[in-house]
Amino acid sequence: MTAGKRVSGKAGKAVNGEKDVRAAAFLATTLLLTLLPAYPLTAQTSLTIYNDGRVLMRRTVPIDLPRGATIQRLTLGALDPSTIFSLDSTVTVMGLSYDGAVDEASALRRSVGKRLVFRLAPGPSGARDTISALVLGVDPLRLKLPDGRISFTAPGIPLYPPDVVVADPAANLSVRSAQAQDKLRLGYFTSGASWQASYQVILGKADARVTGMAVLASQSLRVEDAEVQLLAGSVSRAQPKAPPPQPLMREMRAAAADAAVDQFAGEQRVGEFHLYTLAGRSTLLPGLTTSVALFQPAQIKYEKSYVVHGDVPYWGFLPQQGEETEPPVEVIYSLTRPRKSDFGDRPLPGGVARMYQPDSVGGLQLVGEASIDHTPAGNDLRLNAGTAFDITAKRVQTGYVTRRDSTKARGVHTVATADYRVTLKNATDSAVTVIVQEERAGEWSVVSSSVPGERVSSTITRFRVRVPAISEAVLTYRIRVIW
Repeated sequence: MTAGKRVSGKAGKAVNGEKDVRAAAFLATTLLLTLLPAYPLTAQTSLTIYNDGRVLMRRTVPIDLPRGATIQRLTLGALDPSTIFSLDSTVTVMGLSYDGAVDEASALRRSVGKRLVFRLAPGPSGARDTISALVLGVDPLRLKLPDGRISFTAPGIPLYPPDVVVADPAANLSVRSAQAQDKLRLGYFTSGASWQASYQVILGKADARVTGMAVLASQSLRVEDAEVQLLAGSVSRAQPKAPPPQPLMREMRAAAADAAVDQFAGEQRVGEFHLYTLAGRSTLLPGLTTSVALFQPAQIKYEKSYVVHGDVPYWGFLPQQGEETEPPVEVIYSLTRPRKSDFGDRPLPGGVARMYQPDSVGGLQLVGEASIDHTPAGNDLRLNAGTAFDITAKRVQTGYVTRRDSTKARGVHTVATADYRVTLKNATDSAVTVIVQEERAGEWSVVSSSVPGERVSSTITRFRVRVPAISEAVLTYRIRVIW
């Protein structure tokens, strides 16, 4: 896999003073290395996959690494050459040359000034012929044919010589080692894999059973027998944002391992983020998707609520509205996660939560799907399951008055007063409570209402309206807005 070439320095005999200086420097380096943290050698390859698709690789390459400066040619696959670094404090990467031109466009550019052979389409007899052409340039393609004419299109399928094609990306590393050893430990970033959390919430009458899985999808990354870790959190990146990862693969298969893994992923806090370590070793192949349980299934309490949002603009003037609207009635499930409980003390990585509920014969049916952000320990989960079917709402503006005013404190301003009526209908055989929520920034207030309003914050006021079974309830309220 590698080949080492010793870089010879200028020959010469060192004086005694120089020997003493080098010996002191070596002693100081040795003392310093004993104080540095040691990197574990638990696997030849270990990697950390980030939510945004970055992959931090840690490789232990078995090579004959002599003391001093050498050039090592390594086949590490696709990587970001600007991120490569040594995992061994006794080894320094002095420089590198990385050749990752494995695509046809790069091979064509390297063929400029050379003659390429093109395989033509089969003739009437089915035989294929070839033609050679001198590559004058690319972007646009310019070819000089044997008769001297110039073509801007390829006459057939190009056949590239081996010297212009890179079969596998290779890196020539200039490294300096303080001592001879039989391995080289490197870290670098690559891409080709992504992960997200997937939660299953089985809703009972009062409790819910929650399970969580880490779903790992490999788009192009190929590693064998590796220790895999998943980092949850939004780690900043200095480069432009990468394109979103490809959707999870069409096929769901078990991890390519000889033995089944019956352990949950280990979790620890690293910096401001949370790291999950998968049990055992894993093999990642392009197109392979694997799932690993994050935690022991939890039995928790939950609450279901219905929410109707108002139509008052968040900023700007308050318009006059004449048409009756039918705002959706959102179904919200709030999962309680109190501290000093296994589920409440657990940070939850962002992903997708799917809610299921049994039907009359006990079969589970999907009743909601919601995205969740990274959720710290102790924070409840608020899942939007969609729109209610049997509970509906109609909203209309029944009054509207504006006037221009001027005061010394505010200057010239507008005062608008509007009246609203919200009709809530319940077609189920049990009473429900619907939350009607108005949200507005700036100076505004609820002047009057048929149901007492709850001032949640400076921008949110809620009305809790009880709607009887197979019946309806009407909420009226007046707001004043100043701008």
